[in-house]
Amino acid sequence: MFTGLVEATGRVAAIEAKGGDVRLRIASDTLGFADVQLGDSIAVNGVCLTVVAFDAHSFDADVSTETLARTTLGAWTVGRLVNLEKSLRFGDRVGGHLVSGHVDGVGQVVSIEADARATRWRFALPRALSRFVAEKGSIAVDGVSLTVNSVGDEHFEVALIPHTQTVTAFAETAVGSAVNLEVDLLARYLDRLQTGPR
Repeated sequence: MFTGLVEATGRVAAIEAKGGDVRLRIASDTLGFADVQLGDSIAVNGVCLTVVAFDAHSFDADVSTETLARTTLGAWTVGRLVNLEKSLRFGDRVGGHLVSGHVDGVGQVVSIEADARATRWRFALPRALSRFVAEKGSIAVDGVSLTVNSVGDEHFEVALIPHTQTVTAFAETAVGSAVNLEVDLLARYLDRLQTGPR
């Protein structure tokens, strides 16, 4: 589990094809690897990945064909800026919202407009996910916990404060960029309880 509060950013340092899927190397001088162990989970742009190797400045993670198909990872190139968050420990503060690192769908940046010192971002989202997104609710975009300002059938809007724009990969995200979306866990489970199997 994660909180959607980005701890550091990193760069995709290597992408190695391995037996039909890939191994990623993510480099970061700011995440800190002193407490990392093999098998730990680290969210990379909102995708929960397992550490299979690491050193003082980077870690490797295997990415399955399922993850490549359902997230933005399949289109990544070396040098891409990414958001990083280590998994929660019992007793940690939950400053954002509970995030599983299981991406529900891919959205796209539709517009970015100035809004005083913040910026207002509009994202397109798959129509099937709109039922899980509520005004003033939470959503994770590329692993960042954000508050929804407004929502429609195929879009939602958020406001990014200057801090978020500066310390996350949003610094290099532009109109047209694809993003990983994870809806609120509670919304997902409440819908399942109400509708049952489909």
